Amino acid sequence: MASAAEQLAQNINFAAFAKATDLQKRIWYTLIALIVYRVGTFIPIPGIDPAAFANAFQQQAGGILGMFNTFSGGAVERMAIFALNVMPYISASIIVQLMATSVPSLERLKKEGEVGRKQLNQYTRYLTLVLAIVQSYGIAIGLQSSAGVVTNPGLFFIASTMITLTGGTMFLMWIGEQVTARGVGNGISLIIFAGIVAEMPRVVFQTLALARTGDINPFAIFAILAVMLAVIVFVVFIERSLRRLVVQYPKRQQGNRMFMGESSFLPLKINTAGVIPPIFASSLLLLPTTIASFAGMGANAPEWLTTFEAYFGYGKIGHMALYAIGIIFFCFFYTSIVFNPEETADNLRKYGGFLPGIRPGKKTAEYLDYVLTRLTVIGAAYITLVCLLPEILISYYAVPFYLGGTSILIVISVTLDTVAQIQSHLVAHQYEGLIKKSKLRGSGGGVLKK
Repeated sequence: MASAAEQLAQNINFAAFAKATDLQKRIWYTLIALIVYRVGTFIPIPGIDPAAFANAFQQQAGGILGMFNTFSGGAVERMAIFALNVMPYISASIIVQLMATSVPSLERLKKEGEVGRKQLNQYTRYLTLVLAIVQSYGIAIGLQSSAGVVTNPGLFFIASTMITLTGGTMFLMWIGEQVTARGVGNGISLIIFAGIVAEMPRVVFQTLALARTGDINPFAIFAILAVMLAVIVFVVFIERSLRRLVVQYPKRQQGNRMFMGESSFLPLKINTAGVIPPIFASSLLLLPTTIASFAGMGANAPEWLTTFEAYFGYGKIGHMALYAIGIIFFCFFYTSIVFNPEETADNLRKYGGFLPGIRPGKKTAEYLDYVLTRLTVIGAAYITLVCLLPEILISYYAVPFYLGGTSILIVISVTLDTVAQIQSHLVAHQYEGLIKKSKLRGSGGGVLKK
């Protein structure tokens, strides 16, 4: 009986999808946009020697460049026109969100609804342009300082590299916004998702090659696969988990009718901060060694930088300890930005809602803060575990960098969000069909009565 019911539900979903032409157009639009993005990751910027750059990249792949290469779908390794990817846009978005909580003028814009949100988005675009220009200039100088990488170094190469990389970032930002508006899912997240997923087949072949050459035990592959599947199941379980607080609304009278009090839920996610903490922690922790590699200092590096790299280099115990501390810190920091207990309590009081057993106002804010703090402790421990476990596998079993915890979190989170949006579009299409049918029946009944 259960299997028959599931089969019937699937048939209904397929039938609803076949009729949802608008959803099909959105999906095709999203796929075409992602194909355009993937093509751009294979177009190199002009003026560099691919072989020399590949050799230079291999020496620096353990730093922050490796993480950026993962998110860009290999565009950094090929130094393509989309090498910067959407990282400047993500950095600009986070900076604007931070400033919106501390700058009074931006805080007012944040509370103005749709108009204020559009203005903040415009500021984010301007800041993205500035960050892209600065980062592209740094990349151009770094490439030019590497011997043999640039065929014709000089001002023209710097200008062309800055224009190409900045234009690529702004184009990807535009594509992401268009996908969000006309496609399915969050466009920026889908671009990062596509880059990570596109590199997965190569990771599998690299791992199998390591097993064939004897660099990794074949039995360890099955153990790694089992651990990864367990991590994926664990991440899905936590990301779908919610703490639902009951919100009660009092009775209300409308004319001569008395409406009974309603109840709803205030959902609080365990992982409110999302994937921001591991991204920030990785960037800050790997920055010193990357600066040393970019500058080409080698033996001439400052003593403090050499000591830091020796004790806190990639794969060291010190690195993992600082990584965990950074993740935990940014979990609490970013959660405090995206969720304001006092504002939520004030909104509940405005609409007449209250938590049973908790007085509205200050007491409600204190209770929300108490619950959110406990959830954040669990969320921080969860993200730390998910991110450190692949790091251990990378360090001791030579698993490629692309299987990092941040990549797993991004892939699963984006997949869940996109599937949820597709389901919401299907439900909306079914409701529209029911409304049209009811209107047709009502008009038909009126004609018969006449």
